[in-house]
Amino acid sequence: MSIAIRKAGVIGAGVMGSGIAAHLANAGLDVVLLDMEKKFADAGVERQLKANGFMDAGFAKRIRTGSTADDLALLADADWIIEAVAEKLEIKQSLYRAIDGVRKEGSVVSSNTSTIPLSALVGGLPDAFAADFLITHFFNPPRIMRLLEVVSGPKTRPGITAAISDFGDRTLGKCVVACKDTPGFIANRIGSFWMVVAQNEAIRLGLDVEEADAVIGKPFGIPSTGIFGLLDLVGIDLMPTIIRSLQNALPKTDAVHAFEAEPSLISRMIAENRIGRKSGAGFVKLSADRKSREITDLVTGDYRPMKAVQSESLIESRGDARALMEHAGRGGQYAAAVMEITLAYAASLVPEIADGPDAIDDAMRTGYGWKQGPFELVDRLGAAWLAERLAAKGKAVPAYLTLATEKGGFYATIDGRLNCLLPDGSFRPVARGEGVITIADLKLATQPVADYGPAALWDLGDGVACLEFRTKMNTFSKELLEAIGKAIEDVKTGFKALVIGSDSPVYSAGADLRVFLETVEQGGAEALGSFIDLGHNTFKALKYAPFPVVGAPSGLAFGGGCEILLHCDAIQAHAELTTGLVETRIGVVPGWGGCKEMLVRSYAAKGPVRGPVAPAMAAFNLIAPAKVSGSAFEARKLGFLRPTDGITMNRDRLLADAKARALSLVEGYVPQEPPVVALPGPSGAAAIINIIESEALAGRATVHDLVVGKVLATLLTGGPSADPLRPLTEDDLLALERQAFISLFAEPATIARVQHMLATGKPLRN
Repeated sequence: MSIAIRKAGVIGAGVMGSGIAAHLANAGLDVVLLDMEKKFADAGVERQLKANGFMDAGFAKRIRTGSTADDLALLADADWIIEAVAEKLEIKQSLYRAIDGVRKEGSVVSSNTSTIPLSALVGGLPDAFAADFLITHFFNPPRIMRLLEVVSGPKTRPGITAAISDFGDRTLGKCVVACKDTPGFIANRIGSFWMVVAQNEAIRLGLDVEEADAVIGKPFGIPSTGIFGLLDLVGIDLMPTIIRSLQNALPKTDAVHAFEAEPSLISRMIAENRIGRKSGAGFVKLSADRKSREITDLVTGDYRPMKAVQSESLIESRGDARALMEHAGRGGQYAAAVMEITLAYAASLVPEIADGPDAIDDAMRTGYGWKQGPFELVDRLGAAWLAERLAAKGKAVPAYLTLATEKGGFYATIDGRLNCLLPDGSFRPVARGEGVITIADLKLATQPVADYGPAALWDLGDGVACLEFRTKMNTFSKELLEAIGKAIEDVKTGFKALVIGSDSPVYSAGADLRVFLETVEQGGAEALGSFIDLGHNTFKALKYAPFPVVGAPSGLAFGGGCEILLHCDAIQAHAELTTGLVETRIGVVPGWGGCKEMLVRSYAAKGPVRGPVAPAMAAFNLIAPAKVSGSAFEARKLGFLRPTDGITMNRDRLLADAKARALSLVEGYVPQEPPVVALPGPSGAAAIINIIESEALAGRATVHDLVVGKVLATLLTGGPSADPLRPLTEDDLLALERQAFISLFAEPATIARVQHMLATGKPLRN
């Protein structure tokens, strides 16, 4: 029986249940969200609206709420029903029996449990129910955290596991990891162990919270929350419960038994309701005046003012993980105590919880936000080095780690493909989803078609090339713009389409502000004009190239990063795209065609009831406040994406989807015709400027906002000599952009904004 998932039900509207429901709605499903009372389900939807669980606030309308007492029949036509109620077996089984009485034949039922084995969940239930049942463990928040652990039982129909895994991958955008039915599955088995070790070792050593978080964070590619920030996020009261659950479920030989589930400091904090962010106080809390933070002293248990990180170990190791673990200072001792035993623990769990290292690494990267999983970390540190350190300290060296020392690590490139070591000593290719394309895999198998320094051109196959940016934050420099020009010429002679994208978490942060400052300092307005011309000519060359160009953005695409996308024939965007024309934040206007492109789009959309000022006003209302999207769906609403542009939920599939989009445009491709627009001129500018001045008088715009706004209004209405009866060409609009940008960059207030942004990363309101 094939399974098409169009409608889902979620029972339990707490943080996790409502988050799962919101993300199912993000994926386009109709969702029923039930709780004991309808008001709790309604509150769950409101919670997700406030927490940005929806990629578009309008998606909340896809959720219908109700109560389990009165509305269970709403699940009768659901294709997938997810239980996310309290972690109590009797409650879950009672609910399953009720669900089984209303669900349609062949529908999938799953639990979001993280602690109860599947075998216990279906114990005593009908075989027909067990055949349709599995565990689908999401991570919080479900929209953001990519891991989805899937556990099936001996009675689960294979088709169900495959269908849910594929749906989780392609439609929900998850990294789906098949797990064995063992306590804690994969991510929480290792992650919880790591957290309790890191917590207890910091208390034992009497470290400062600030140093512990810094030591256990960046050097190991662990999120900046470190350990105590993560404990505050998870809930300090929850950790003892999780650790005791693992200790109760695991044999006494398991290393988790060596660590106290609830040290006295933790007991005191729980008793005082200092349990993390949910109570407003944990290891970190805001001071009484709410202007600074206070930190729990791990020795006294009392609060003290937050202080700068002081770590000799970090300074002298320069953040290198191996050097840090070898350092004799307290920070080095802490790093070694935590990471040595955590990495050894992970190695000891193969093949108990996973058949190889890749599933575990995937789980820790996508479930806990580590840049590298534990086995990737071991390979970076050196398997032999770690084994020698463990042996020297009298600690057990897992057999799998010993095997890795003999084989040269847990991963190896074989025949141009990444392989992983199995416990029997053989290697197998690391699993990739069908059709997935990554630059990382291409680098293992081949060389770029052309290496331009700040960019490289790759062959994606089937006549499609991919241009990868390689600058810091993929910012635009003169060299990168020139590289794009070279790539256009290379694609003309060897390919039929171009994708612009990469594996980077940032598409492009825009122009390199330092380059602008240096250009003005060294060559003045003339040099700045040449730099602007280079950007204009490069992006126009992309727009009118004799082949289709598809942008494949993910993460941030600001300023110039947004402008290059606006010049592509099509965009295939990752769902989590944050894009916008943010130049007004630094006191200028978009200078590489952003104003022109948004004006042209707004002009093309004008209807018979719109006046001559409407296109300019629409573009102004987008650009002046530097609006950015919170997702690709919002980018479509704002106009940065066309209705025809695609959205990919799974980041791993973005390049493959962009390639497919490019190929769909090849047959009969003809570059678009240059636009011509009629703009209102001074009268239109005056209407917009009146609005800006009103904003300034009301205190909602600063002095320099007013300056920038007037220049932008003049530009978008066609300049001082514009006439609605004399249409302007694309080049006319670009000339206005150039003039506006140069004039604003000559303003001291703009220079102050640029310097402040470079120094602090934050906009200056002057």
